[in-house]
Amino acid sequence: MPNSAVVETSVESVAQALRSAELSQTPISPIRPQLGGERADLDIAYAVQEINTQRALDQGRRLVGRKIGLTSVAVQKQLGVDSPDFGMLFADMAYGDGEAIPAGLLIQPKVEAEIALVIHQDLTQQKHSYADIINATAYALPAVEIVDSRIENWKISLIDTVADNASSAAFILGSKPVKLENLDLVNCKMVMTRGEEVVSQGVGKACLANPLNAAVWLADEMVKRGRPLLAGDIILTGALGPMVVAHPGDEFKVEIDGFGSVTALFAAE
Repeated sequence: MPNSAVVETSVESVAQALRSAELSQTPISPIRPQLGGERADLDIAYAVQEINTQRALDQGRRLVGRKIGLTSVAVQKQLGVDSPDFGMLFADMAYGDGEAIPAGLLIQPKVEAEIALVIHQDLTQQKHSYADIINATAYALPAVEIVDSRIENWKISLIDTVADNASSAAFILGSKPVKLENLDLVNCKMVMTRGEEVVSQGVGKACLANPLNAAVWLADEMVKRGRPLLAGDIILTGALGPMVVAHPGDEFKVEIDGFGSVTALFAAE
């Protein structure tokens, strides 16, 4: 069993290294060796994430939701992992539909098309049901999540990405709220284009067979970890298709059946 003081020191140092990498836009080597290597405990990785979450809150940043990662089989294969994770969404990570994201802000960004849920009731039960999520959801929106690993060349394991706030960096929500009863969450088709080129496609069921499965998992997990979802929170339920590398000057348009569209624009250098 590792010495608790050594583990605590490693957690603190990894949290600081990830924060410094983000601020300097300079990626670092995989951090899993410092957290136990192949035997690393997922709870230790979440402890790293929590340190940086609390630091952000102490600095006055506003927590506005969570993202669920690694819910698409296609994305899991891309990254070589086999389970979901979560990360924190802060207000300063949000960009408007079509608003230019400044060049040089991110290290190695990629984009994912997702379904976002905005809740108007707290989710504080130990075990949630579809009914709990449906009753708590005010409306849904199309969304783009911008992921950006602080680990060099995206050489990440589940431990690396969890510690790194699930590789979350920014997000864009559509502007036309839609009620769940008007949507087919399982069979809705998603198409992402860059200019005239189709760069990613998928359907709602690519997200854990149903985005509500992802939302139930998240709600339960957040209660277990002491940061339950609260009224007003945004849930990014997970990617509907493969992530796509973003370059300066790129413009991505996501269209999801029943949801409308949302655009992510990256400023040119």
